[in-house]
Amino acid sequence: MKIERIYIGGWFQRTTLQLSEIYDFVRDGTSQLKLDKNKLQKMRTDLDLAHVEYNVDGLEYLMLTTNTEIQIKIFEDGLIVLNDGDVNEFSLFQDIESLAQYYEKKLSPAFSYLFSLGAPVPKELANIETVYPYFIVLNNAKEAEMQALLSRTEKQKYFDYKNQHYDVVRGNKYYFINNKTKDMHQVERYIEEQIFIREFKAQLHRYLNLHRIIWEKIDEVKENSHVRGKDIIAFSNKIDGYRKTVNLIDSRINQMNTYIKTREKIAKSDSNLIESLDLIGYRYETLINTVSYMQQIWAMTKNYLNQAAKLFDSLESSITEKSVNSLTIVTSMGVGASLIDLFTESAPSFSSFGIIYFFILAIVGYSVNKIMKKISENRKYEISDIEYDKNIK
Repeated sequence: MKIERIYIGGWFQRTTLQLSEIYDFVRDGTSQLKLDKNKLQKMRTDLDLAHVEYNVDGLEYLMLTTNTEIQIKIFEDGLIVLNDGDVNEFSLFQDIESLAQYYEKKLSPAFSYLFSLGAPVPKELANIETVYPYFIVLNNAKEAEMQALLSRTEKQKYFDYKNQHYDVVRGNKYYFINNKTKDMHQVERYIEEQIFIREFKAQLHRYLNLHRIIWEKIDEVKENSHVRGKDIIAFSNKIDGYRKTVNLIDSRINQMNTYIKTREKIAKSDSNLIESLDLIGYRYETLINTVSYMQQIWAMTKNYLNQAAKLFDSLESSITEKSVNSLTIVTSMGVGASLIDLFTESAPSFSSFGIIYFFILAIVGYSVNKIMKKISENRKYEISDIEYDKNIK
C-alpha cells in the first residue's frame, strides 16, 4: 500500500471577479484595492509559491504550486482544494496537520485580507476553522488496510463505495480512497465535488443555527411584558445589530441557488463523474430544496425582527412624548412664578432676597426636571406582541 496524496479544502461564495483579484495577488502580490502594499507582499511571500496557472475546465480556476509541492486549486465559485504528495504512512497525521496549518495560517488569512473591504462577513461566521474532511488517496490498498487506517482515526464507518476506478471507505472526517488506475483525474473530481457539497451543506446548517440563535436573542429582548424606559434604547440598538446580521446572511443565502445549480449542471455533464453521480447525484437537488427552505426561514426571521423594531420604535416615541410633557411642566412652573411676580406686590426686588428667590426657582425647576426624567426612565412600558408556540416551528 502506498499513500499517494492527501486533500483538504473549503468553500465560500466567490465569482470570476474575485478570482481575477486572487490571480493578481498570487502572481505578483498586488491589488487594485486600497490595501497595504507591504502587507500584501509579505502574505504573498509567506505562501511560498513556485508556479501559478490560470485555466478553464467547466469553471475557471487557478492552479498554484508551492516550493514544497503543495498544490492549490482555486475555482471561480470559491471552492479551494489543497493537496500534498509528500506523504508516507508513518507521518500521515503530521502531514495532514501540516497541510491544514498551511491552509489556516497562510492561505486563508491572505484571502481574508484581500477581501477585507466591502460588505463584511457576519461576525457569527468569522473565524470558522473547519478544514476537514480529510481525503487520503491510496494506491494498491487492500480493504483490510483501509479499514485499519479508518480505525486509527474514527471508530465508526459511515459507508463504503466501489466502482471500477476507485474504492471509498468513509468515516465522519476521513475519506480513504483506493485509486485503482494510474489516472488521478477521476479521483480528484470526486473529491472536489464532495468538498463542495459538504461545505455547502455545512454553511446552510450554520445559517439554520444562526436563525435559532437570533430568534432567541430577539425573544430575550421581548421576554418581559414590561420594560423600563432607560432600557428601551439599548434594546432598540440590539435589534438594529441583529437586523444588520440578518440582512447580510439573507443576501448570502439568496446567492447560493446560483452556485449549486451551476455545480449540478457541470457535474452531470462531466464524464469523470458518471459513476460517482450514482452516489452523490441526488444531493444537488436536495441542497437546492434546502436553500429554498432556508430562504423561507430567513424571510420569517426578517419579518419577526422588523416587527420587534417597529415595537421599540413606538416605545421610543412614547418616551420622547413624555419627556416633552415633563419639560412643559417645568416651563409652566417658570411662567407661573413670573405671573406671581407680575400680579403681586410681594415680588422680590434686586436684593439678596431676590437672588435667593431666583436660585430657589432654579433649584426647584432643576429638581422637577430630574424627578420627571427619573420617572420616565423607570416607567414600565408594556410590550404588546403576538405570542408564538415554538413547538410548531
